Amino acid sequence: MKRNVWYSLVVSIIVMATVLSACAPAATPTAAPVQPTQAPPPTAAPVQPTMAAPTAVPMQPTAVPATVAPTAAASQVEIFSWWVGPGEADGLAAMVKIFEAKYPNIKFVNAAVAGGAGTNAKAVLATRLAAGDAPDSWQAHAGQEIIATFVQAKQVAPLDDFFAQTGFANVLPKTLLPLISQDGHPYSVPVNIHRSNVLWYNPNVLKAAGVTANPKTDFKTWDDFFAACEKVKAAGKTCLALGAPWTAIHLFENVVIGTIGPDKWVGLWSTPPTTDWASADVTKALANYAKALSYTNSDASTMTDWQPASKLVADGDAAFNVMGDWAYGYFANPAPNGLALKPHTDFDWAVSPGTYGVFNFLSDSFVLPANAKNPAATMAWLTVAASKEGQEAFNPLKGSICARTDCDPTKFSEYSQDAAKDWSSNTVVGSLFHGVMAAPAWVTSIGTAIGLFQASKMDAAAQADLQKALVAACSSDGTCK
Repeated sequence: MKRNVWYSLVVSIIVMATVLSACAPAATPTAAPVQPTQAPPPTAAPVQPTMAAPTAVPMQPTAVPATVAPTAAASQVEIFSWWVGPGEADGLAAMVKIFEAKYPNIKFVNAAVAGGAGTNAKAVLATRLAAGDAPDSWQAHAGQEIIATFVQAKQVAPLDDFFAQTGFANVLPKTLLPLISQDGHPYSVPVNIHRSNVLWYNPNVLKAAGVTANPKTDFKTWDDFFAACEKVKAAGKTCLALGAPWTAIHLFENVVIGTIGPDKWVGLWSTPPTTDWASADVTKALANYAKALSYTNSDASTMTDWQPASKLVADGDAAFNVMGDWAYGYFANPAPNGLALKPHTDFDWAVSPGTYGVFNFLSDSFVLPANAKNPAATMAWLTVAASKEGQEAFNPLKGSICARTDCDPTKFSEYSQDAAKDWSSNTVVGSLFHGVMAAPAWVTSIGTAIGLFQASKMDAAAQADLQKALVAACSSDGTCK
């Protein structure tokens, strides 16, 4: 049976079922989180990263129509994510609240696994998929993380019918559509837009150290930033807070972009690459990366995730932290999950050095498994995730902006309103670590090389070895094949 026909039949049947079950009591949305295992993440041959026009082009808003109703048999939906930390857990809870109100006869099973950026969750998911035990839907990053892994392995189904019947494509920016599609077929529902290249800082630490440079305007190069670091270091503070190992890769991508510029950054991932990994530009970027690491906290390797590094900034023990804008929720949200800090007084933000006018983005998305166990319940979840109501509830708490172009800006913080303006006007590039530009195998190779570099003296010889490893990674797992 053709997918369009199947989808239409499902919708017709489940709408009738919802009418019959309208008096069903609400289910309790509790479930024990899945415990992480040490299974390796899935790998797949990389696919050429594609970037659309570098600016978001708003389209005419089209409201998501009547939601997909669940069948009586679809009594639960298991949603897999890594949203358990401050801010992100709050955002998920807000979206779940809407889901429960719309679908009171579906029990929401929260299968979240702790670990920033999915460091543990991806291994757990790989194990489950290999065992044929897919969740009803799972979180993944838009771009190569989905296309080169789940789509290539035929583990997810295309969402053409969902997009057509909801009009979701009409409220997505032009930049995003190609990144969630393969051969013209969309494969995920993006719920947000995050910015990777954010420089969070404590203005009180800068003032006490005698730093007069304004991070919002004066860090045009990494050398400008290092000059400020010298003053912070002399004042007895850590200049650049660093967290768990994955945050070093997050820092790496932003140092490279701030050194070589957005066009050459995109060129590193093209097929074939138009920027040479062995070039002098990359050599300079690696020198800047080594210097940036020299200003970080000595206990970074013991950090459990990104939050402890951000807290060093909040507590006044460090001046800066390069982290995605999910940190905003941690800084600003009320207790117990947030620190309830006051913007511009207790903390502030700029873009990472050298990236003025550049928006390094990622997008959290949800998928429909191939051979889904509860397709109607999954469609119900995707409907809420795609909706204006769901995204307006989720994103202000998460620190991100809507993937949709028609959200009400007044519902968002000053930071998010600024980010939305930049998203529609800056040069947009994709994140390395957060799944946009490179297939997971390539990301893993780069991460291994960076980990070895951190364990070295990080001198000129180690920098040369790191560059050789990056060249080799492009040949073995990237687009230099």
